Amino acid sequence: MRIPTPVTRLLGIDLPIVQAGMSWASSAPELPLAVSEAGGLGVLAAGPMRHDDLRAALKALRDGTDKPFAVNLPLHRKGVEETMDLLLEHRIPVLIASQGGPKRYLDRFQAAGTLCLHVVASPVHAAKAAEAGIDGLVVVGAEAGGHPPPDLVSTLVILRAVARAVPDVPLIASGGFADGAGLAAALSLGAGAAQFGTRFLLSEEANVHPAYQQAVLAASAGDAQPVGRGLGVIRVLPNAFTREMGKLEEDGAELEVRRARFAESTLKMAAFDGDVANGKIEAGQSAGLVDDVRSAAEIVRTLAEEYLAVARGLPVVGD
Repeated sequence: MRIPTPVTRLLGIDLPIVQAGMSWASSAPELPLAVSEAGGLGVLAAGPMRHDDLRAALKALRDGTDKPFAVNLPLHRKGVEETMDLLLEHRIPVLIASQGGPKRYLDRFQAAGTLCLHVVASPVHAAKAAEAGIDGLVVVGAEAGGHPPPDLVSTLVILRAVARAVPDVPLIASGGFADGAGLAAALSLGAGAAQFGTRFLLSEEANVHPAYQQAVLAASAGDAQPVGRGLGVIRVLPNAFTREMGKLEEDGAELEVRRARFAESTLKMAAFDGDVANGKIEAGQSAGLVDDVRSAAEIVRTLAEEYLAVARGLPVVGD
């Protein structure tokens, strides 16, 4: 099955389905390998990975598929220059960079033949990245888990704003997508693909603790709330951590007090250790639309089939 769009043609993939780079969830090769083999773009999350593990994962991806895959790299990562050197050495097909400007990496990776996508959450940043020569953009809206835009503009609005600002740049929409209807919406709004995070978090190949998956499965659409204003907003599910942070904000606690409490809880505690009472259970609002754990290949196939069913059911002019 193929669904051609500007993004699929740019990346050389069959389907406009991108698996989000989700820190611990895709910091092993199994999930991105399965997604890429199924026709989407699998994304390895380099953020939490030690360099030896990253090298091994890149080798596993190269050995496991001849299809494109991507590596997500947060530019604020400690030792990011050494990580970029490693990725350049391995000549990865696609880089998805976030939390920094593209000029610090763009020339080097493009010269090595790597396609470069940059994560943005505003038309201003999109225009700057386009001017720098980026190959494509991932546009993140407020519904996203992890790190949504601090001004919490919805994907519906921010995607249209970016599409107007940079009409010639291929776009991947991110935030709130869980099924084929969401994919159809993303394409209708001007994107060439949709990025799915929470849906692939609930996959058999996701590298997370079962307790984390069960917490996301139990969530409704309104449960994932933004926390940490002024500290780098994240969208997480409610637990002891969010209640304590909410109380500090309500009481007007000083920024440094809130910062210290914010740092005490980590995503690793929930995703890797299974401490869903005290860790950061990062998830998108689309958690309320996902009610099962499936293989990544089945998720990709179902998303494509649902998209085609939605597209065929749309009214045609003149009917």
